[in-house]
Amino acid sequence: QVQLVESGGGLVQAGGSLRLSCAASGLTFSRYTMGWFGQAPGKEREFLAAIRWNDGSTYYADSVKGRFIIYRDNAKNTMYLQMNRLKPEDTAGYYCGAGRRFRLQREDDYDYWGQGTQVTVSS
Repeated sequence: QVQLVESGGGLVQAGGSLRLSCAASGLTFSRYTMGWFGQAPGKEREFLAAIRWNDGSTYYADSVKGRFIIYRDNAKNTMYLQMNRLKPEDTAGYYCGAGRRFRLQREDDYDYWGQGTQVTVSS
């Protein structure tokens, strides 16, 4: 019933920008903390950013702080990741998750996941 669908990925040159979207359905979107994780080939899924359901407070991994911005539009049931000054090491599959737990930096903290969207940053 619950579905999360990522979009907006693609190929971009280093220093460029992309905006990813995560459209949610089948849940009360405004009551879920939402997060973005990245997964490079052969590596585990790692936390990038999250935004809480209650007050909209945001959290970022050190690797993206100052470059990425997470935000949400509850009226559209959509969460976004604005990615600026992209680097080749940002190349990964990007996944959005929805969860109800207070903790938000681990994969197990989220109940639902999308299928991901690929971001490739060329040098």
